[in-house]
Amino acid sequence: MSPSPGPAAPAAIVFDMDGTLIESHAVVPAAYRAAVVAAGGPAPSDAEIIAGYPLGPPSALLTHLLRRPAGDADLAAYHAHLATLAGRVTVYPGVADMLAGVAARVPIALFTGASRRAAEILLDRAGLLGHFRVVLGGDQVPRPKPAPDGVELACRLLGVAPGRAAYVGDSPLDLRAARSSGAVAVAAGWGHQYDPAEPADLDAAAPGDLLSLLD
Repeated sequence: MSPSPGPAAPAAIVFDMDGTLIESHAVVPAAYRAAVVAAGGPAPSDAEIIAGYPLGPPSALLTHLLRRPAGDADLAAYHAHLATLAGRVTVYPGVADMLAGVAARVPIALFTGASRRAAEILLDRAGLLGHFRVVLGGDQVPRPKPAPDGVELACRLLGVAPGRAAYVGDSPLDLRAARSSGAVAVAAGWGHQYDPAEPADLDAAAPGDLLSLLD
């Protein structure tokens, strides 16, 4: 991992979820598609669904896909389909051990663009939920990434200033949110949206590299 983040190790670490801790590319689009079709909408492709992720939490993406305002029933259907499919989620190699090691040293939080309910479903099925002191979804903040709102709120709930924390994510939106908040932007180089051209304060090639951030 390089370069050095400076003399002070972070007092807390906030993580992205999809593409950073778990691989859910075969699950999340399928759950959206099932919810849209059940509501009478046209079946969107995986590419169409993934392209809509920057719109925000599931309510925003469902509204886009359904071409009408998404209601509580639509959101409930999405979460129900997600729970049914969640067994197909895989955890990136080394992530579970890394989270256990980091959580033993500093408090950790999760902020994802997915809803909090979706995060709880997927993290619980993956066996990772118990590591986190705080779990936040995109439905709990005013603006989606790359706005800093989620990183800032996670840090506030942990009792740590963003400038004393790190945010770990694989996508350019994750790294931009981190930089906007003042947190150390750590690129998860194993993630499926990792772009080496996107500026980051640190690049981690593997999950275990994050432990050196605390030294």
